[in-house]
Amino acid sequence: MSGATHPAGGPRLYDRAAELAAVARLSARVASGRGGILFVTGNPGEGRTALLRRAAHDFPGTAHRVGAPHHRGPWSAARALFAELAPTPAAGRRALRLARGEGGLARAVAALAVERQAVLICVDDLHLWDAHSRAALAAAWQETGTRRPGRVGWLVSAARHHRFPEVPGAETVRLGRLTVPGARALLGDLCPEAAPAPPVGERLLDEAAGHPGVLAAAVRRLTAPQLAGVVPLPRPAVDDSVLAEVYGGLLERLPAASRRRLATVAVVALAGRAGAGADGADGAGTAAYGIGGGGGSAPGEAARGGGGSGRSTPGGAARGARAPAGALEGLVADGLLLRRGGGAVGFEDPFLGRAALASARQAWRGGTGAPGGSGGGAEAVPVDGPASGTAPAADRRAAGAALARGEGHRADRLGPSAAVRALSPLARGRAQLVRGLAALAGGPVMDAHEALLQAAELLRGRAPVEASDARFLAMEAAWAGGDVEACLAALGGGEDVRGLERDFADGLRAALTVRLDDARTALVRVVAGDGGADDPRLLLRAGAAALVLGDTAAAARIHARALVRARAEHRTALLPHALEQLAYAELRAGRYGRAALAAREGLRSAESTGQHNVAAHQHAVLALVASVKGDGSAVAEHAGRALATAGAHGLVQAATLAEWALARAERGRGLAAQAAARLVPLVRPGPRGGHFALRMLVVPCFVETAVAAGREAEARDAAEEYAAWAALGVDGPAPAQSARCRALLAEGEASAYWFREAVRRHDSCGNDFERARTLLAYGTWLRRRRRPGDARGPLRDALVTFERAAAEGWAEHARSELRATGGASGGATDPAALRELTPQQQRIARLVAGGATNQEVADHLSLSPRTVDHHLRGVFARLGIRSRVELPAVVDGWDADREVPAAAAARRPGR
Repeated sequence: MSGATHPAGGPRLYDRAAELAAVARLSARVASGRGGILFVTGNPGEGRTALLRRAAHDFPGTAHRVGAPHHRGPWSAARALFAELAPTPAAGRRALRLARGEGGLARAVAALAVERQAVLICVDDLHLWDAHSRAALAAAWQETGTRRPGRVGWLVSAARHHRFPEVPGAETVRLGRLTVPGARALLGDLCPEAAPAPPVGERLLDEAAGHPGVLAAAVRRLTAPQLAGVVPLPRPAVDDSVLAEVYGGLLERLPAASRRRLATVAVVALAGRAGAGADGADGAGTAAYGIGGGGGSAPGEAARGGGGSGRSTPGGAARGARAPAGALEGLVADGLLLRRGGGAVGFEDPFLGRAALASARQAWRGGTGAPGGSGGGAEAVPVDGPASGTAPAADRRAAGAALARGEGHRADRLGPSAAVRALSPLARGRAQLVRGLAALAGGPVMDAHEALLQAAELLRGRAPVEASDARFLAMEAAWAGGDVEACLAALGGGEDVRGLERDFADGLRAALTVRLDDARTALVRVVAGDGGADDPRLLLRAGAAALVLGDTAAAARIHARALVRARAEHRTALLPHALEQLAYAELRAGRYGRAALAAREGLRSAESTGQHNVAAHQHAVLALVASVKGDGSAVAEHAGRALATAGAHGLVQAATLAEWALARAERGRGLAAQAAARLVPLVRPGPRGGHFALRMLVVPCFVETAVAAGREAEARDAAEEYAAWAALGVDGPAPAQSARCRALLAEGEASAYWFREAVRRHDSCGNDFERARTLLAYGTWLRRRRRPGDARGPLRDALVTFERAAAEGWAEHARSELRATGGASGGATDPAALRELTPQQQRIARLVAGGATNQEVADHLSLSPRTVDHHLRGVFARLGIRSRVELPAVVDGWDADREVPAAAAARRPGR
């Protein structure tokens, strides 16, 4: 069908009879109570949004249109969806909570009671939705397509490069270019006041090549005299500014590495055409925006850190402008941005090639280097980092001439070649592997998990080593995302894996399903077998096995060896990951100085190679180290950076570490209630809790903080679960920390027993920092029981350990407790300090030492909170302390000093 199709008052469409017929079929299914899903895909500007508006207008029932929100964070798109569907904001919030629970999004939609009438939900730009919302939608669609038909229809649009999920019964339509009559009808609507002069119209139609968005953008930039033919048109009419308007959003949202590779393909092809003497307007066919595949590396080589280059076939003019074929495979796979045909890699959409070229034009002409490198020519974009080298001057001049002549290029002569064939499963698998690696480094980790699992399936039986790597990488992505089921899914396949890698997969699967005896048997073999491994990948797996077993000393040793091997082999892309694992192992062992050293180096390496997810984890480790040292500003900075990336990419592990660091910093400032509230979600089980591998590690900190905040019931429940976990023997310091938790919750002399038991157990686990924390808690308990002499020994031992570990925040706490006991470290508590305070200040000091807030003190003494704050500052100045945290120790010291003279007087003769 050609020409316009439009109802009265509805959006006007052109050449969309097949698409409208598919929409009509969907509407009929919804009206009959069978539901349905229709996917619509197309390039930018081809009318996906217009089709959704038309479908919503024509639908006889209720229609809702939901686009991608401006802010892209976890569940942001689902929040926008329920805000549109729900009758009230409160109902939308309830639906979102339901969607994030066990019932999923399908149950949340049903809870809004929309199925009592025919409803069409139009989801626009699915590729811009966050990964959490996309996953929830996919699960809801699969459930709708199999078990839950109803009167709800989904019309979903996404860009051409987005791959829709597999949904039973779903139909997919692809928007295409307009025919000449359809484009002519669109041009007439774009110029309603006066039709353009015939030569102008023909040229616009010719250069737009049936692309509705390009045609509309070209017309918008022309003036009335230009449309009338009085003033000459720009040459070309479809220039860089038009293509930037249509394709700029797509290019900006691609990863930087993908943009560089697209530009490299376009630049290399034009350089080749210039060397062959091609004219910029001659319609050179499919090679015009492509790069030859000959002489390059194998498709999977880039994923393994290999090199190689793909060169344009004409004349060899682009010898200095290289693009690795392996790195390009992620853009060539089905549904992505490039295609392979006739021995060359080219653009699926020729306008996209010109837009990618336009994005690199200024840098190329200025001699500052083509996309993909830092030198003067278009360079390869290896996975391991920036390449080096420059294009020969003759090649650069030839490519510059091609760029100049390319201004008159006619896009309609560069359509897809009939020789394009589907890639083989091996090529598709390697392309998915590259794509998954890119997402694992700097994108949503669950997207990486899905891509890597698909790669493993495609490579199974064809490339066993690469399939095994893909599965383990998928497991790492799911681990970072805190998804146990996804980890099990990644470890469940790979029947062809043998040896220590088989033991590693079996051991992890057993540990995740709480079969610890089986896990220990398999993982011990993996740790013991690291001595014969020289491959850094295998060493990293052995170190991970040691961490799962709780053997932090072995984990640090093995990861240090993996780091040495990666450096020796110049495995630049592997260095940040090795340093990440080493920093975490040192952190678990309580060696915070070493952890900080490895994390800082890992952060620099990750940022230089574009591995933003690894950088987020390193920021989280540095935040925890800063919380130990008492550096509040460093905690806030590193935790903020970690959470910014973690929220966007679903890094549950990094987010848990960062929140833990913030809570410890708040506890150090005396904000026990705030710290406990921050820790509660981290120790809660289930999908709304913290990371599954960190939850138990956070419990001792939570118990101590919750007791200080008066939340003893929650602390007791967490301590009981922790005691059961500690008995399993998967963490060295856990039994000692469990005894410390019991001591904090016990009453009377039972606390003393459990403190002594905790110290005894610490002596055999090797974590000096946790032992010092237990000694500090024990000394504080003894001092508050009016036993200052007994308290000084544990407090001095704790202080020495904290000072040795440069844990200044904890050391200051220990000094304050020693001062309260009259210990030499802090100097004896001066009894005259109490006499220097006014009676009002003494009353305020005692109330605050008892845990009262300024408002509570003001209510008790009939003062204003400002007056209480003024008196409290005077108390701090006279006593030489810095915060209200130190007041309890000082007040207890006063009471102890009063009791000693009173007891002596009672023992004097005659009394």
